[in-house]
Amino acid sequence: VILKTDHYELDRKIDDMGLITSKQSHFYDNQKAHKEFWKRYHRPPKTEYWDYIINRRDLLVPPDIRSRKGSFFTPQIWAEKSQGYLASVLGKRWQEEYHIWDLAAGTGNLLAGLTNINNIWASTIDQADVDIMLARLRSGTGMFRNHIFKFDFLNDDFSKLPKELKKVIEEKPEKLIIYINPPYAEAGDQKQATGTGKNKTKVATLGKVYEKYSVELNLGLSIREIFTQFFIRIYKEIPNCLLASFSTLKYVNSSGFINFREEFKAKFLKGFIVPANTFDNVRGNFPIGFLIWDTSKKQKIKSISVDVFNEKIEFLGKKSFSSNISNKQKLTITQWITGYETNGEILGYTGNNGPDYQNNKFLKISSIQTKVAGGNLNNATKYKITATNLIQISIYLSVRLCIEATWINDRDQFLYPEDGWENDKEFQSDCLAFTLFHGQNRITSEEGINHWIPFSEREVEAKNNFESHFMKDFIDGKIKPKETKEPNNNGQLPIVSSHGNEHARGYNPLLLEAKSFIPTKPIKFSKEAKDSFEAGRELWKYYHKHDLININASYYDIRKFFQGVDSKSGRMNNKSIDETYNKLIGNLRERMKILAKKIEPKIYEFGFLKK
Repeated sequence: VILKTDHYELDRKIDDMGLITSKQSHFYDNQKAHKEFWKRYHRPPKTEYWDYIINRRDLLVPPDIRSRKGSFFTPQIWAEKSQGYLASVLGKRWQEEYHIWDLAAGTGNLLAGLTNINNIWASTIDQADVDIMLARLRSGTGMFRNHIFKFDFLNDDFSKLPKELKKVIEEKPEKLIIYINPPYAEAGDQKQATGTGKNKTKVATLGKVYEKYSVELNLGLSIREIFTQFFIRIYKEIPNCLLASFSTLKYVNSSGFINFREEFKAKFLKGFIVPANTFDNVRGNFPIGFLIWDTSKKQKIKSISVDVFNEKIEFLGKKSFSSNISNKQKLTITQWITGYETNGEILGYTGNNGPDYQNNKFLKISSIQTKVAGGNLNNATKYKITATNLIQISIYLSVRLCIEATWINDRDQFLYPEDGWENDKEFQSDCLAFTLFHGQNRITSEEGINHWIPFSEREVEAKNNFESHFMKDFIDGKIKPKETKEPNNNGQLPIVSSHGNEHARGYNPLLLEAKSFIPTKPIKFSKEAKDSFEAGRELWKYYHKHDLININASYYDIRKFFQGVDSKSGRMNNKSIDETYNKLIGNLRERMKILAKKIEPKIYEFGFLKK
């Protein structure tokens, strides 16, 4: 291998015409990766280091290329753990009794440690990876040369498979384990969702598997994800095999995979989840699972329980994932909150980027609607807030934000609630208090009339009248409810699309009561809510003692006044130089944590989340 300025030149040879030919591998980092690599190894490296270097070859691949291809290489600690789980399910002699095919092998990291070379098969789309696996045979890797081959699983016909493997598929697929960490890429990603990146359509929608099953099966948007395409071809074309795969958990519990689960029916045997960021090039704070399925047992996926390990391989307990979105025709919190009318003056806006924890970072209340790149309405501001749905919006915000997001719950789905919350006035008022004083309440008087001041001028010793008294009047039961229309139920359920959302037209609210949630007498708050109000009132009072203030300031405006804004990022600073303010805001936040703990059990009781 010869190092050039911006590429490696390799495999130099003289062709049949007597000309010198070679291959080239380009890089674009001014040799930075090359120099860092050789700070750690002598040239040429000793033979005993070859296998380790090849295992870490993924670190020399530029992150953008790995991300675009969906290549996230399996750490050795999780490969070893997964093989232990296979042994616990299938018995100590599982390698002798089963054939093992990694059909997305990369450089073979996942297969390291397996011993029965007669039964191990490895294929990958890239010839360069095949060449590396073949080269590893010289360092003692336990595989047969003809069991390593180039194969594009999303495009190639099974006629291209080695005869021995093809025979296993045709005659005894129940003795075949598809053991994979498939590529993970989709037609749209988070950057696209926030208007900061481009769509990945060509990555996930050009293969033959996509073309075939997007027509034959009604899988909705789930078929636009590469790992789904791997799973559905395995399930349909290698029937009765065992599938042991690393992947996200969305195919088990996401509302976008309802139709996929109608097709993919298998018995769950065992599995575990680990933090995604233990995989190279994965920065997200979400779980990656290793799940073992017996596809010969046609069982509908309802709920699974998996073991949880942290980055130190420490066992943290069990975690359940449920596929039953809710008992209300498999609906999510999205269908629930959009089923209510919004009559009267607009108080603000909120929205929904997705009914799970990973999208909670987009959740907020704002004064105006905003747009993303391309001029489309920002999902985070698409719902109107008025007096008629203020309580429901407060519940919507509270149940999503009062339990801390972690890597373990990141893919948990918020659901259409069970009956009972409508009559729990204390739960409703707790959620209203939580919403008023939460940091994601981004209402600002700089963008319009601030209707969210929960106090009177006298209570906070304001020097002038507030422009709006709506929130105080609402709390005191002084807002007269307007007549509401009867929901058009007629025994009809909402029309749900293939990816789990209601159609824009023709949606009939499901079993929503035609009653008003506007209080007709003063709200009675719980002790925990009162404590938050008292801490909030002290903060407002302190603000109004200052000069040159905005009399109509919101909670967000008050924080901004004391904390200031970073001149470079434009974001609010984390702390203030005013120690009195820091003490007051700290006290409010501590009381909000107590209020959140009080709300938490109700979230599960009413079915907004499943444990």
